[in-house]
Amino acid sequence: MPQPSHLTPLHVTPQRTELDYMLAGELYNAADPDLVSRRARAHRLCEAFNRTPEDNAETRQAILDKLLPHRGEGADVAGPINFDYGEFTTFGRGVYANFNLIVLDVCPVTVGDNVMLGPNVSLVTPIHPMRWQERNVRTAADGSGFDYEYAAPITIEANCWLATNVTVTGGVTIGEGSVIGAGSVVTHDIPANSFAAGIPCKVIREISEADRMTLPTRVPESNS
Repeated sequence: MPQPSHLTPLHVTPQRTELDYMLAGELYNAADPDLVSRRARAHRLCEAFNRTPEDNAETRQAILDKLLPHRGEGADVAGPINFDYGEFTTFGRGVYANFNLIVLDVCPVTVGDNVMLGPNVSLVTPIHPMRWQERNVRTAADGSGFDYEYAAPITIEANCWLATNVTVTGGVTIGEGSVIGAGSVVTHDIPANSFAAGIPCKVIREISEADRMTLPTRVPESNS
């Protein structure tokens, strides 16, 4: 028998998916079939990109269009690359990543315009529980294995340079115009216009007018 209209809920809250929990930075089941499928698709695209020669630019760009749909004009990667999902990463205009970029975009990764990423840069959002009692693989009712993890987003603002072998962990924001020294592990926010380095990465000094360089004029530049 139909429910009387005055008893019908005005708003029905949809059930949250594991994807919803994941992107919100809450504990989620990494073995969820939808997430497994999304990761497998991204990994296949990474493998296809990595097999494609650099001079086959058209094919490489077509693969990146599928892997990184949120990519600004002129954003490019040298490869090889490894993304967990790709669809949860945003690259601004003119972003360039050198060899061996790793992006574990379990939570959103946002990279601003004209950011330079050196070789072997890793942007890793996942976080595992500290205690093994919550961290270890568990057994579902159907006998399959799964584990709970969570993540925190990464933001790299415009005009930054991350030198070779830099690792950025979840929850970090790197302010506009900053430079991160080679081999650093960034575990806390870095303010804008800073030179920072170390393990863990710490601000060494502000980038100032004293760092200005006189550029050569051999190459004619556009006035636009």
